Amino acid sequence: MENQSFNASLLSFLKSSPTPFHATTSMKTALVEKGFVELKENQDWDIQAGGRYFVRRNASSIIAFTTPNLDFHKTGWRMIGAHTDSPCLKLKPNAHVNRHGYDQLGVEVYGGVLRHTWLDRDLSIAGRVSFSQANGEIVSRLIDFKDPIAVIPNLAIHLNRGVVEGFSVNPQEELLPILGLGDSQFELEGLIKQQLLKEYPDLDVANVLDFELSLYDHQAPALVGLKQEFICSARLDNLLSCFVGMASLLDASDERPSLLICTDHEEVGSLSTSGANGPFLEDVLRRLSPEPAHYVQAMNQSMMISADNAHALHPNYAAKHDKLHAPLINSGAVIKVNSNQRYATNSETAAVYKKLATAEGYQVQTFVVRSDMACGSTIGPITSGEVGVPTLDIGLPTFAMHSIRELAGSQDAIGLYRVLNRFLKLDTLISE
Repeated sequence: MENQSFNASLLSFLKSSPTPFHATTSMKTALVEKGFVELKENQDWDIQAGGRYFVRRNASSIIAFTTPNLDFHKTGWRMIGAHTDSPCLKLKPNAHVNRHGYDQLGVEVYGGVLRHTWLDRDLSIAGRVSFSQANGEIVSRLIDFKDPIAVIPNLAIHLNRGVVEGFSVNPQEELLPILGLGDSQFELEGLIKQQLLKEYPDLDVANVLDFELSLYDHQAPALVGLKQEFICSARLDNLLSCFVGMASLLDASDERPSLLICTDHEEVGSLSTSGANGPFLEDVLRRLSPEPAHYVQAMNQSMMISADNAHALHPNYAAKHDKLHAPLINSGAVIKVNSNQRYATNSETAAVYKKLATAEGYQVQTFVVRSDMACGSTIGPITSGEVGVPTLDIGLPTFAMHSIRELAGSQDAIGLYRVLNRFLKLDTLISE
């Protein structure tokens, strides 16, 4: 696949995936087009050699895998992991607020949001809605307003002279989006119902019962820079890794059992039924290797690459990095190392990746957080601890992580894709 075509598909995926629910739906579409068959957790599975399958949980997490053979205890798995969620603003259950003549939305901060970046942006709303039909049945559907329907205006500098020296945004009082001038007839449930009927004209909607809706940046993803060196978009952390992992799996040759897992709730700790600190992956793997000894044997011969964006050296804040571990954009993927196990990388998993990258002609960078700064984490240590699989933490160098709009390299994604594609058909990991 050529870089230009790859990035065009990436930008399309980012645009069509404003929430984790939409991301797994986009992935489902791509998987089905490549012959993957959807499995349901509440049904029996008939797994065949030479098969391609996927399963979703909570409609926000997805596992896709290939089974060129069924001898998983002899071959092990080659796995790629990422997460579907991003820091954002989510609507509260009783979200409608009317203040001083304006209709606004009460929001809850999800994850480590850079709050000030959400000010003065054109915002839309998307997510999942549950409703009852006339026959009493409860149904859920995804909606996406797509149009810019909300904004959080900044306060003018004349009324806040100290703002140039730095300021904080109170999420309860100062982060409420404005929908419009106050309307005594406005009802949020009515607006949601109207959107449901717009997207699903034949739908029977009696009453909106509940929703999981998020605000998102309406501006489309784009290639920027004098030579289009950068990808600028919302939710690069971590839909960038989801897309690269999916592309690698879709184009992988059926030589070894391969698996992609993209889970929800990483930004808030991963502890949920559909998070990496939940049972989703283990449930699937044990259904594929129901014999306990075979499961342990399979994990012993497997490896996971946990892909989650890395902090690139920012030229305006270079002192925030250990100068010997300061990744550059468009200089290759970054192996993430932390001796306190905030990342799951060890010398053996790092060695495997370095060999693969060298074979593909790509550079490898390394990130270690400054010793006087706290280190973030990923699904890598959680997954490794949950299922006992040797894991590498890696990521593409990124600016402005957790901003409403992040920046990554337009050459890095396809490089990681090619290395991961090679990884999925790797025969031997580490010789005894």
